Amino acid sequence: MILGQAKTPEGTTIYAIGDIHGRADLLAILLRAIDADISASRPKDRRLVFLGDYCDRGPQSGKTLELICARAELGDTVVLRGNHDQAILDFLADPASGGDWWLRSGGRETLAAYGVAASGDDDLFALAGRFRRAMPARHLRLLAGSRLHHAEGDFFFAHAGVRPGVPLASQSPTDLMWIRDAFLGWREPFAKVVVHGHTPVAQADLRPNRINADTGAFASGVLTCVVLEGSRYRVLDTSGSLGAARFGW
Repeated sequence: MILGQAKTPEGTTIYAIGDIHGRADLLAILLRAIDADISASRPKDRRLVFLGDYCDRGPQSGKTLELICARAELGDTVVLRGNHDQAILDFLADPASGGDWWLRSGGRETLAAYGVAASGDDDLFALAGRFRRAMPARHLRLLAGSRLHHAEGDFFFAHAGVRPGVPLASQSPTDLMWIRDAFLGWREPFAKVVVHGHTPVAQADLRPNRINADTGAFASGVLTCVVLEGSRYRVLDTSGSLGAARFGW
């Protein structure tokens, strides 16, 4: 499937939100812009697809998950799982497996956001216990209930991408959350246009076979949402003076 020919289901507008990484301030701005867009365009149906990586690196991981939890209560939301979200689940389940990577890759910022102090010589099991006690149960339920992929119309949504040559229904969890080079370098169409994050770009990258919505919000201050309507697309982001800029069709 090729972007331009790909379509959402009739009357459905999809808002695909890139990696947030603890920037609840930007997410709040973007959600207001999305709601304003919904009020203006009045789609028959709408879907917010969060593409994963909600925590780590930025300073407001807890507030980010709380905003997503609140949005999920409206019933128009799909929450996908990124590699950082999986790392949190893994750390809580087995602190000795991958805990060091998570702490080095933004986990300390997430712990701090929940009021959990961490030092270089912490016992990982004790640290995980303090983290679990500090995290509201609904935040953990949100992460644990997140999905690895979502398909709607001619679009396939995953955090990192897909393995070329493998049917979309047979993709491995590792590739869906982690893949980069083999996917990013692929120029041929996939069965559906793949909408993803995981690899930061300066602005939304709209290619014939895939769309990247990760604009490195935690460092750039730009959180991006790709809006898909029928065979048309638009972009909302937090770079404008009003917190939302639009371009593209």
